[in-house]
Amino acid sequence: MKRTHTCNALRKNDVGKSVTLIGWVDTLRDHGGIQFVDLRDRTGLTQVVFDPQHAALKEDLHHLRHESVIEISGTVSARGEAETNSKLPTGEIEVSAESLIIHNTSETPPFPLDDEKTDKVNEDLRLHYRYLDLRRPSMYNNLFVRSKASKATRDFLDEQEFLEIETPCLFKSTPEGAREFLVPSRLNPGKFYALAQSPQQYKQMLMVAGVERYYQLARCFRDEDLRADRQPEFTQIDLEMSFIDREDMYELIEGLLKRIWKDCLNVDIPTPFPRMSFEDAMNQYGVDKPDTRFDLKIEDFSDCFKKSGFKVFQGTIASGGVVKAFNAKGLSDATQGEMRELENTAKSLGAKGLAFIRITEEGEWKSPILKFFSEEEKAELQERLNIENGDLVFFGAAEWDRTCAILGRIRLEAAQLLKKRGRLSIPDDQYNFLWVIEFPLMLFDEEEGRYMATHHPFTSPVPEDIELLDSDPKAVRGQHYDCVLNGMEIGGGSIRIHQPALQKKVFEDILKIPVDIVEERFGYMLKSFKYGAPPHGGIALGLDRIVSILTNRPYIRDVIAFPKTQRGQDLMNDAPSTATPAQLRALHIEVNDLED
Repeated sequence: MKRTHTCNALRKNDVGKSVTLIGWVDTLRDHGGIQFVDLRDRTGLTQVVFDPQHAALKEDLHHLRHESVIEISGTVSARGEAETNSKLPTGEIEVSAESLIIHNTSETPPFPLDDEKTDKVNEDLRLHYRYLDLRRPSMYNNLFVRSKASKATRDFLDEQEFLEIETPCLFKSTPEGAREFLVPSRLNPGKFYALAQSPQQYKQMLMVAGVERYYQLARCFRDEDLRADRQPEFTQIDLEMSFIDREDMYELIEGLLKRIWKDCLNVDIPTPFPRMSFEDAMNQYGVDKPDTRFDLKIEDFSDCFKKSGFKVFQGTIASGGVVKAFNAKGLSDATQGEMRELENTAKSLGAKGLAFIRITEEGEWKSPILKFFSEEEKAELQERLNIENGDLVFFGAAEWDRTCAILGRIRLEAAQLLKKRGRLSIPDDQYNFLWVIEFPLMLFDEEEGRYMATHHPFTSPVPEDIELLDSDPKAVRGQHYDCVLNGMEIGGGSIRIHQPALQKKVFEDILKIPVDIVEERFGYMLKSFKYGAPPHGGIALGLDRIVSILTNRPYIRDVIAFPKTQRGQDLMNDAPSTATPAQLRALHIEVNDLED
């Protein structure tokens, strides 16, 4: 099978050439006895013309079916001006077939392999026949862009003298992180590996080993409840460097992302990226991964309402909470149903309701709470939120973090309502990169009754804050950083602790991990730090998320060749499946009755 050209290669200057093409029957049309086939391979389409009077074709033509694999040989002809298809690169030519080989006749596919039609097909059906779904041009393009992004990553990091090193997938269990996949060890009865959630500890050991610059496109595994942007197995651009500080990391990652965008989209993204502190991100956008493509910023009105006649606001502030608000400009025509949905969203995040002021097109302010506001309070709202006719103002009143979370979510949903009305436009090719920095190192978990690491327990404190570890852990800033794009975190990392005494102190004194557990899970790491561990830091970027943004797809399932459903199932091959009694016996595992 020696094809001379792909199905997207022939042009007008090839007219008269003898060619051989191989591919799938994309469309099949009969025009007065003459058969027209759009032949497709991964590169594109070529129109092939079959004359049933041709002796070499007559017998096989009636066996042609959609999605059958065929090989044709023939001569390139020019299409007439009226028959030219300007939408196809090959639209000025066609191939007059002289021979036909049917390599495989296809049954009727369970759904049309057409981008526009297939996007409306039930996703479970598409995942069941994933090998057919991937034949679609848009799906192939997703895989193509992913491959280019991976190559751009390797090329760039190779130029920066990184070593690509594979680390084990079979690791030890570290239950303080995300839920893990456990793998029983047949050779060590009663013991289990865990599939690595990330190569975090291995890459730190590589720094102790003197590698200095490591990376890999790492497979990671987490047994968590799935969402549109989560999979039980996913891929990270994982890297670690010695003898660097945060500025070095910012410059490196900005260069890497600039290369990926240039190689994949031919887009020059501006660098350096803006930076925003965690506190500013939460105060202004209500989230630590702000979407800065639109405004609708949140303002703090705690001082304004400290002595307000509205007891809900006054009481919240008196008990240590805050009152915040933002102006959803132009959304005063929100329907009752839309307002009810927004209120339900706020309640799902712990709010008792969702206070608002609706400003009509005639300039009238309408709200059940308005009667409690003084003229001074209304004037300050007017000035600071730039309130105009047709606006809709939302309020949040609770503890600081909850108020931020509530209004941050309402802000995003209000933006979607404005987009639906055509009052907010966000171009598909707008890429607002941002570094979010100055995170708190620890947060106090009320349920656990102890401090928890906001990033992970290996993150180094900001040097000038180390002295606060004993007296005020919550005030200690961590040297970690998140790379955010269009409201999505695409990567996060930190400068690591490399001194054994400080790492032991964080484990035992701050995080309150028992000494025996520290030794069991991290003893080898603390031991290694005693042998000259260098200062080091790293980051992990989500390759799946990056590719979904590059291809403008809403779900990472679309850019993974064989993804799982939200129940963690591979519908194509029916995984996970049951194990045989013999397999379970060999692993010393007994399965309880699952019907209970």
